[in-house]
Amino acid sequence: MRTVASTDVVCLGESMVTFLPSQPGRLADVPSFERAIGGAESNVACALAGSGWKVRWVSRVGVDGFGDHLVEAVAARGVDVGLVGRDRSRSTGIYFRTDGERPTTMDASQGVAEVLYYRAGSAASAMSPRTVDVAAIDDTAVLHVSGITAALSEDCLELMRVLTAPRAGRPLVSFDVNYRVGLWKRAGRDPAVLLDLARGCDLVFVGEDEAAAAWGVTDGPAAVRAALPEPGVLIVKQGEKGATAFVRRGGDVVSDGDGADVVVTVPALRVDVVGPVGAGDGFAAGVISATLRGLPVRERLRHGHLTAAAALTVPGDLAEPPARPLADRLAALDDEAWGRLRLGPGWDSVNAQKANEP
Repeated sequence: MRTVASTDVVCLGESMVTFLPSQPGRLADVPSFERAIGGAESNVACALAGSGWKVRWVSRVGVDGFGDHLVEAVAARGVDVGLVGRDRSRSTGIYFRTDGERPTTMDASQGVAEVLYYRAGSAASAMSPRTVDVAAIDDTAVLHVSGITAALSEDCLELMRVLTAPRAGRPLVSFDVNYRVGLWKRAGRDPAVLLDLARGCDLVFVGEDEAAAAWGVTDGPAAVRAALPEPGVLIVKQGEKGATAFVRRGGDVVSDGDGADVVVTVPALRVDVVGPVGAGDGFAAGVISATLRGLPVRERLRHGHLTAAAALTVPGDLAEPPARPLADRLAALDDEAWGRLRLGPGWDSVNAQKANEP
């Protein structure tokens, strides 16, 4: 990992103004919406900035009120927005959603969110190697991107290929597959490209359900690793079961051995969920933060679960990460104590005070 850079983490990707329903029900029946912001990469950026890291968000927005709101809201979280471009000919993307999990198939089912995007031709979809300063992006210890960007346009896919390709001075590249079935369906593109992009990255996050839906890999975490052996660290998210990390020996994390993977599984926490959106972004932010600190793999996964729990116990996409003393104390629990934890709304703010008591 690069040790001298002007920024700890750069997060690149589209963010949109989000409209959340004022009451449960179908979009057709919701009478009003509350404005918020949403974007996988900017969510990660905000969480990392909240953890004390120097973070930059790279994107494009329109020269419009929604673009102003996005840039101001992300900047207010302590994120550097100096590399966010403004596009006079394209608008900022927006979307409307109901409560529930994002779908990984085109079949609607109970508990799955209804999501309606207005992002075709958005300012962010014009990102390309010609509109984004790749050299400035490389001036960081970690670059975090997601598969969402690859589905936005051919220009965005070209940019993603550049960012994930080997090149001199490249930072550690973190890639969250973030498969959005509706987005790929509307784009008419094969999500197998996500596998190709992931192969060029150093740290990869993918859900078991995503691997099944996008790539037809259905036999558990080991099968995902067999399909994706290249990344130094592969983290397979297993929903309520937890997460499994495959770490190549001799790489950034483990410096000895014969080249075989170290495999670490950490169970998920029991959480009283307020809103399901943003947990994956929180998990990625927690893992990246712990990676920057050089913590052991088990603690990296636990910090991911704890930051995800912070997102799950608040409404909307964004949540403040747990205070570091509290997160460190909980991540250090023995397996039995970790298994007994149950976190509900306010757990991080209430217990953070106790964590700082002498």
